[in-house]
Parts: sequence; C-alpha cells; structure tokens
Amino acid sequence: MPAEAALRCEHLVKTFDTTRAVDDLSLEVSPGQIFGLLGPNGSGKTTTIRIGLGIYVPDGGSLLVLGHRDPLEVRDRLGYLPEERGLYPRMRIDEQLAFLGTIRGLPFREAKRRAGTWLENLGLAENAKSQTNELSKGMQQKVQFAAAVIHEPDLLVLDEPFSGLDPVNTRLLKDLILEQKTRGATVVLSTHRMDQVEQMCESICLIHEGQAVLTGKLDEIRASYGKSTVRLDYDGDASSLEGLSGVREVRDSGRSASLLMEPAADPQEVLRQLLDRVRVRSFSLEEPSVEDIFLDKVGYDPRHEATS
Repeated sequence: MPAEAALRCEHLVKTFDTTRAVDDLSLEVSPGQIFGLLGPNGSGKTTTIRIGLGIYVPDGGSLLVLGHRDPLEVRDRLGYLPEERGLYPRMRIDEQLAFLGTIRGLPFREAKRRAGTWLENLGLAENAKSQTNELSKGMQQKVQFAAAVIHEPDLLVLDEPFSGLDPVNTRLLKDLILEQKTRGATVVLSTHRMDQVEQMCESICLIHEGQAVLTGKLDEIRASYGKSTVRLDYDGDASSLEGLSGVREVRDSGRSASLLMEPAADPQEVLRQLLDRVRVRSFSLEEPSVEDIFLDKVGYDPRHEATS
C-alpha cells in the first residue's frame, strides 16, 4: 500500500470479551476522496472508526493515520461525527460550536466567526442562542456536523451522518460533504444505508462480521459484475415474479424489483415472461447496486438485520 494513504489499516483485530468485532481487517483510504465504509449494523464499522481515531487501541495489526502511527498525534487534523450525538444538552449551540472549535486549536474569535458562518449555512442562524435540547433531532445532527468540520480537518470521519434527517436536509448534508472533498479533505463515510452513498463514494470497503468482504474502486467493482441485474417497475401481484426462467433471485420492493439473472440468461426472454404476468412500467438492464453486490457476496438478509 502506498505511504501517502490518508488512512491505512493492516490486519486489524479488536476483541471485546469473547466477541471479535474487527477480524483481520485491511483497508486503504487515498487522500482527497470520499471512501465508503459500508455494512449492516453490528458489522464492525464503528469499532474500526474508533481504532482509526485513537479511541480504541487494536489488539493486533497496524495503523497509519495521516502518516502517523498514533492517531492522537494528529487529532487536531481529524474531524469526527459519531453515530451517538455528543453535544452538551444545556449549552447554547453558538457557544458550543465556538468552544469545540477552540479545543481543536482555533483562536476564540476565529472559532466564534466560523460558528456563525456554519449556523447560517445550515439554516440554523435563528436558533443560535437555543440550547441543544431545544432542537429537533435533525437540527442536532446538523450542529454535530458543524462541530466535526469547524476546524477544517484533513480527515473527516462521518458515522451514520444522515440519521434523523428528512430528504431536504439529507440533500443539504450531502452537498456539504462534497464541499469538504472540494476543499481537499479526505472523507470516510460509514453507514449501513448503502443506497445513500453510492453516488458519492469513489472507493468502498464492505464489512461483514468484522471482516472486509469486498474492497476497491466502486466503478471497477460494479463493472466486474457486468450488466446482470434487471430493474423493474411494475403493477401486479409480487407472486407473479416467482419462477421466472433465467432469474436466480428476485428482490421485490412492492411496485419495483431487482431481478438477478443467471449468467447465460436472455433479458429479452425475461421481459417476454414478465409481460405475460404483470404490467411493466419500466424495464432496464444495469450493473448491480452496492446493496445487490453485498447481499450476493454474503447472503445477507436485511429482514434479519442485527441491531447495533
């Protein structure tokens, strides 16, 4: 792995009692990219993040963060949005952001100025004097994001950043994450919602039960599977999609479905069968999504997803 990696983990191991949360995990995050650390709840993502930030010490393996073996040596160059909110509930949010900026090395006046700018950018200027516990969950999440980036970190780690956000604020946060990349930051985006980051990440690591099951550039991973997935929008009974010749698995979502085809299947034949069974509103042959690839790789059933 090249020495210039923003984050490099090699054969990481972390065990809690009898549970191995991270099991021989290796990954590399190149500078200036958005990297997706993806997997279901309980897969080891958060433990991996906390090792990379110096919160946990690994039981085995090696780590390099911004060229340093000890993440605490570069903590002022790191930004972290945790899955669990870490804001002070009875502190004004403008004062809180300024305070968090100062403990990351900013002079007080500069921290105060940046706090005001971020609250304006996030549509929270009118709430500047509100206490954290007076805000909605979505507002608190936006304040938490501002706290993670106020000091303009070189490496930004976001753990489930879209939690509690409605579609409008999810779009806003995505734009702000892309702005962090534009200014040169490296972003590690950890989530179990693979659909939310598929268009943002250049490279990914799919984690299952503490192990990397697939890692690399997203475009290359999807291309390696070929155009083997039919995207279907339809009206009709879901049971009509069962038993299609040339289709090895159906993942139905109600009025839409993903049909995973057998290697030698003819998509035109699949379409002919569908026209006899349901009303087809759209039919396209595509590369599989990240979620499709993950489910295919580990046989994971989202209906049985573990809780974190």
